[in-house]
Amino acid sequence: MKFTEPRPVFMQIVDYIGEKIIRGELKAGEMIPSVREMAVRLEVNPNTVVRAYERLTMSEIILNKRGVGYFVAPTALRRVKNQRKKAFFEEMLPQMKKEVELLELTQEEIIEKLF
Repeated sequence: MKFTEPRPVFMQIVDYIGEKIIRGELKAGEMIPSVREMAVRLEVNPNTVVRAYERLTMSEIILNKRGVGYFVAPTALRRVKNQRKKAFFEEMLPQMKKEVELLELTQEEIIEKLF
């Protein structure tokens, strides 16, 4: 995975793991790759993965079982979806609304492209 967005890489890793949870590729109770494994897989510094895992742990999306590893929390799917919905409605949708108004797009044009 290559990180090309202007956002910090650790936040992109948070999103990457969240997306895997939403898609069902990571399930509640399942162990996720160790910091070292994930750093190698994503070709990033292990400290970057540590920051991402800390953020996910603080959000109660993953759990750290000391000496064992990191696991997907039982409520991870609900939490990730809620966080993403909140970000969508507070950040993305207002920007989209602004563009719709600037470009004078019709509902029909938008619906045709969305569905």
